[in-house]
Amino acid sequence: MSFRDDLAAASEWVASYVETIGERPVVSEVSPGEIRAKLPSAPPDKAEPFADVLRDFDEVIVPGLTLWNHPRFFAFFANTGSEPGILAELLTAALNVNAMSWLTSPAATELEQLTLDWLAQLLGLPAGLHGHIEDTASTSTLAALAAARALRPGGAVYASEQSHFSVEKAVRLLDLELRKVPVDDEFRMLPDFPLDDATAVVATVGTTSSTSVDPVRRLAERCNQAGVWLHVDAAYAGSAAVCPEFRWCLDGVEEADSIVVNPHKWLFTPIDCSTLWTRRPDALRDAFAAHGDYLPSREGAVDFRDHGPALGRRFRALKLWTVLRCYGREGLQESIREHVRQAALFEEWVRAEPAWEISAPRHFSTVCFRHQSADNDEIARAATATGRIFVATTRLRGQSVIRLAIGNGWTQEADVREAWEVLRECVR
Repeated sequence: MSFRDDLAAASEWVASYVETIGERPVVSEVSPGEIRAKLPSAPPDKAEPFADVLRDFDEVIVPGLTLWNHPRFFAFFANTGSEPGILAELLTAALNVNAMSWLTSPAATELEQLTLDWLAQLLGLPAGLHGHIEDTASTSTLAALAAARALRPGGAVYASEQSHFSVEKAVRLLDLELRKVPVDDEFRMLPDFPLDDATAVVATVGTTSSTSVDPVRRLAERCNQAGVWLHVDAAYAGSAAVCPEFRWCLDGVEEADSIVVNPHKWLFTPIDCSTLWTRRPDALRDAFAAHGDYLPSREGAVDFRDHGPALGRRFRALKLWTVLRCYGREGLQESIREHVRQAALFEEWVRAEPAWEISAPRHFSTVCFRHQSADNDEIARAATATGRIFVATTRLRGQSVIRLAIGNGWTQEADVREAWEVLRECVR
């Protein structure tokens, strides 16, 4: 078989998978060690045809996966490997360039600059920000806090008690101290806390548990007065700012020092793709720039290796650029608005059902709810065990709460309705 034949077979598998993914179980039922036991324990001595690899992939690997691209994946913030993103990933793999500096692939660097500028315009971010792509928000937050430490070393990082645990991981890696700040009745960080010993503050726009939005403008005012770095984690909800009616969530972000948004969460770009903007790129360079004689810089060019922890960098801009072109502003807005509409509809069903209640304000496309008397963790486990949906729980005000996070590009109202039917069946 030739490469063209193998490519055709792989393409046919992908097309068929995308067309039928909704018919598959969302979550695998395999036991620990089961997948490994089905595969040889030693590598092959002789070359094997790709057809054999594709067969084992289809028959062994895929049945052992949680299908994040499934339209009824509601457990965490969804991601979508959309058709344009899938095609761009193929091109990226074929090119296999390393975008660590302008010299190693000029077009990769300049396309990344352009694409980040495009996305900033779509989100209503201020002009003139320095933007680049990291793999995930965890790395973006680490980079931002490293820059903050370069300016003000040895202090504490303040974040909401609802902030993502990646903030804690970054603080540990940077040998800083994390201080959790209490929240109000809507799970928003209370902004008036001492900043005397602060290196940085992390505000969240769309917290993981409840999608609450911290008071960014008030925090920015205080941080600017105190000379403290403000990082805004808008990994999930920042994408909603593509729609003017949701741009309120980024109010005040123009005064922040850095902001992260993950297109792989709600902008239909395959994982991984995390966009980080800053108005203080010099601080990032101070934290990360290092040079070898074998890799000189080019005058007038930007080397993204100097703005984050990684040296080698994938050509992630290509898939984001492709998605933005193939969806367009209108397509992105239509998809996000539809997800919000579906979430609002689900919220209405919960409110109308006896013994069920809403547990947190719904700002975007995630609904937090619970049954008033049943075991909500068990409801989520039982619902997921059906294979028809995947939901998970969190804890708010000491109570177990189910989250239904809508964000997959292929999710339809019928999928949301089926989720509600499954949940009610599990209670009965």
